[in-house]
Amino acid sequence: MKKRILLAIVSMATLSISNAHTVHPMEVSVEKTDEYQKIDASELPPAVVEALLKDYPTSKLSQAFKNRYGKYKLIMVLQSGTRRTVYIDSYGRWLPKK
Repeated sequence: MKKRILLAIVSMATLSISNAHTVHPMEVSVEKTDEYQKIDASELPPAVVEALLKDYPTSKLSQAFKNRYGKYKLIMVLQSGTRRTVYIDSYGRWLPKK
């Protein structure tokens, strides 16, 4: 009888210890807030075009992207041939790099 009680206690302790070390993965939901969609250069607002002509007069616009907040990601090809990614809002105000 003592062996059965001792066996039951050891079994319960083993089960509780093994359950304590079980790791349950957490589900993490990540929303992409700055997801940019490619747009045509003709879709850029006039304020953005004016800012580009003023600050990058010798550069060429390679690609343009827009996010749902009305911010633009522009990939410029500088006169030296290097590429530069710049960010601007729909009012022509430059945004800091990401």
